[in-house]
Amino acid sequence: MISTATQLRFDPLLPWWVIAGLAVLALLVAGFALWRGLRGWAWRGLAGLATALALAGPALEIGSRTGLSDIVILIDDRSASQDLPERTAQADAAVDAMSRRIAALPNTELRRVTVGDNDDGTLLATELARAIAAEPDTRLAGVIAVTDGRLHDPAMLPADVPAPVHVLLTGRPQDWDRRLVIEEAPAFGLIDQQVMIRLRIEDQGAVPPAAQAGPVNLRLSIDGENEQVMAVPVDQTITLPLTLDHAGQNVVQISFDAPEGGELTDRNNSAAISINGVRDRLRVLLVSGEPHAGERTWRNLLKSDAAVDLIHFTILRPPDKSDGVPVNELSLIAFPTQELFMERIEDFDLIIFDRYSVRGILPPDYYANIARYVENGGAVLVSAGPEMAGVESLYLSPLGQILPARPTGQVLEAPFRPRLTEDGRRHPVTAGLPGAEGRDGNPAWGRWLRMATVTPDADAQVAMTGIEDQPLLILDRVGQGRVALLTSDQVWLWGRGFEGGGPQLELLRRIAHWSMKEPELEEEALLADVSGDLAVRFTRRTMADGAGPLVVMRPDGGTEEVALTPAGPGRFVADWTAPEPGLYRLQDGDLRRVLALGPAAPREFEQTVASPAALVPLADATGGGIVNLSDGVPDLRTVAPGRSAHGSAALGDWIAVMPRDAASVTGLERRPLLPGWAWLALVAGLILTGWLREGRPGKAAPMAPGVAG
Repeated sequence: MISTATQLRFDPLLPWWVIAGLAVLALLVAGFALWRGLRGWAWRGLAGLATALALAGPALEIGSRTGLSDIVILIDDRSASQDLPERTAQADAAVDAMSRRIAALPNTELRRVTVGDNDDGTLLATELARAIAAEPDTRLAGVIAVTDGRLHDPAMLPADVPAPVHVLLTGRPQDWDRRLVIEEAPAFGLIDQQVMIRLRIEDQGAVPPAAQAGPVNLRLSIDGENEQVMAVPVDQTITLPLTLDHAGQNVVQISFDAPEGGELTDRNNSAAISINGVRDRLRVLLVSGEPHAGERTWRNLLKSDAAVDLIHFTILRPPDKSDGVPVNELSLIAFPTQELFMERIEDFDLIIFDRYSVRGILPPDYYANIARYVENGGAVLVSAGPEMAGVESLYLSPLGQILPARPTGQVLEAPFRPRLTEDGRRHPVTAGLPGAEGRDGNPAWGRWLRMATVTPDADAQVAMTGIEDQPLLILDRVGQGRVALLTSDQVWLWGRGFEGGGPQLELLRRIAHWSMKEPELEEEALLADVSGDLAVRFTRRTMADGAGPLVVMRPDGGTEEVALTPAGPGRFVADWTAPEPGLYRLQDGDLRRVLALGPAAPREFEQTVASPAALVPLADATGGGIVNLSDGVPDLRTVAPGRSAHGSAALGDWIAVMPRDAASVTGLERRPLLPGWAWLALVAGLILTGWLREGRPGKAAPMAPGVAG
């Protein structure tokens, strides 16, 4: 619709203060003439005012206006919480009805905005503010939001909206939910020491009486194993003590049994907490026997590691040695065998015997106690030399029952280059050692000169071989503990750079840390590296020839299989993208792992009972209304500005939009009120009339009092 409008505009030829001064001067002159009794005073004043008006440049501005349609914004919340019972159907019905009714309004356009899922929750306020900012204030007739009210960016709500904002609330009056709230959890904890997790189980909404009675069964497990069940009260904060038993990531899974009575969702009934287990200090006992050229190798390695507390004893003078030196002149200290091997043996993470011989220093019961220490989770590493083949071999003591190989009694003295076995290429202790594969396929390492021969146990793993493929490095698990055996004392040659040397420190470090159960050196492991929001790379380390498929259990209970492809000896990988955040359970054979991607329950499910609380202030400030869709879809009306925009009638609730009658100017024409010659004629005529009026005889104007004629 096109219409015209005419307005008076001014285009001054001089500054306004000059024009105003001229008008005031004209009035003063007219006033003075009146005071003096001059008969043409009025015409003089009008001439001055006409001159000022002419200088102001009055013009008629004629504009052509085209009417603009009104705009109604419809916010359609389609976040995950809208999939809860009946909300999708309510939202569909409301959006369809509002779309049809808005389309039926004359001269009205619909702007529909769909709000989906976001990692930060429902960003309805952000989308609302963006949609309002995109439209002119003069055309906005109303905003209608179909939502459950659970938005996670209330700070982004606009302070004011030039039209009523209505909220059509999904959900049911009887809705209720029970959720797990983690109030405080540590990011890391010391191994074998308690950490505390503070949590509560919270009820929301119209909780039925049957669900309010009695405690709730809370389930707790670490890495999906050894689940504990305990009864806890509802709506009370409790503190759970937890002991971490291994280094690295510990995924603590906490959940409770779903209540009876139809809660909204069980997606918020569990949580996963990743706690990094760290050792206070790695405590190592190093016992060196007969002095040799590489005696300080182990000491130097362990002393250079800031995470290791080392106790080192070197036996320089065994009890059977007779050299005539008086006892009071010896500077040696007594070997505290009772304290180390009986009373405080459990304080150590690793015991290393370096070229140690059984020479009567330790009674047989001490060796038996060391064996029990290993079976209960401890670790022993034996770096052997020629003594392993003799009658003083550790194998002939009670410790021999846990050693991974039996000596043959033979010592071979010949140059040889250590080589990795097939198991060694797969085992994390030796896999990927620098120089393991030279240009000619042989190791690019220096040679060693001596080794003892042994026969490994059937279940032991031979990682390196020496002369004639004789076992050089043997690794084994005994009970809950670990044992490593190095059948040569020549590793120090690598450190001295003999024939180019080799990765001495790296090899010894790996052996020691594998013995102490460091997670990155586990030969059977399932790793999950999160490279993006939901992108995961699975890595399966194994000593077997194959692995997989990996079974992944999703948060919704469904499962899928992920094929693993070879990525090197003993390594299989797969790249996978999770469908949603949550808690995933992984399984390959007997190996299990729990993976937490984002929160165990998305933010959408932290609070699920519908509530308009966050939108009430905006609706009240703009005159809008809050309508529960459980009572039906409201009618849509139009009202004039200043009238109530919502209410109830006999047929149900109604909401309204306000027509704005906005228009845009499509054409503009400016015409001077009078042409210049007309202004000149008008001013001249007024002056002439005043002059003639003064010159004609007749009755003079009354003189001011006190003025002589």
